Amino acid sequence: MTQWDTPGYGAGQQGQQPPVGYPPAYGPPAPHGHPPPYGYPVARRTNGLAIASMVLGILWIYWIGSILALVFGYVARSQIRERGEAGDGMAIAGIVLGWVGVGLVGLGFLVAIATV
Repeated sequence: MTQWDTPGYGAGQQGQQPPVGYPPAYGPPAPHGHPPPYGYPVARRTNGLAIASMVLGILWIYWIGSILALVFGYVARSQIRERGEAGDGMAIAGIVLGWVGVGLVGLGFLVAIATV
């Protein structure tokens, strides 16, 4: 018999002590009748395009790295919202660094045109 099978014990019994030998209740049972996991929480998977976006934004690789950082960053953000993955901060960093790279290339073109 598990703690969830014990009558009068569970999420609806606020303020009651669990029976002797049972751990404290943390809430209702998880779906399919399994108790909630104990120990460390399971880490979410990090989106690969978010990692690629941040790396390309850092490396710059002339102008193509900035463009790819923007593309990968925007695609990664939409995938992260859909899938519930981790890495939104890395995608945002890649997007910001991509726009900085594009801005520097644009500024370089303006300076080159102005000096001609």
